[in-house]
Amino acid sequence: MAKKEVDDRFKKFGTVSFTAITKTNDFVGHLEQGKIMGTKCKKCGLQFFPPRADCYQCLASDMEWFEVGGAGKLMAYSKLQYGPMGFEGDLPYCIAVLDYGNFKVFGRIAKDIPDEEIHIGMEMKAVANKLPNDQLNYVFQKA
Repeated sequence: MAKKEVDDRFKKFGTVSFTAITKTNDFVGHLEQGKIMGTKCKKCGLQFFPPRADCYQCLASDMEWFEVGGAGKLMAYSKLQYGPMGFEGDLPYCIAVLDYGNFKVFGRIAKDIPDEEIHIGMEMKAVANKLPNDQLNYVFQKA
């Protein structure tokens, strides 16, 4: 009997990876291609970010990928001066939520945006980002 190969691509996501295996490992493959992707339930149309493999609304497990493109509006943000273990070297940084209409995206604001330019309602976009340690994530930049 052949040994089953483990798909552990998710260990490449984030500053500190908290899991190596998920039902949505293709998310990391898309990041490697420079795309931020969510999932959409084929049965009821609900969109998810971060991507989900199962729909909590209709309980279907039939999803398709969609690209998180264009601009979202900054709903909320906070500048962190203290971070959890593993993030100390990143401080200070801003976390934020962008509203894309049918879904929201939680993430970080790019460090090259001056604090005085950040304001609620500004248009931002999520872009793929490669970290110095070859990990992958996404950040928000001005749209």
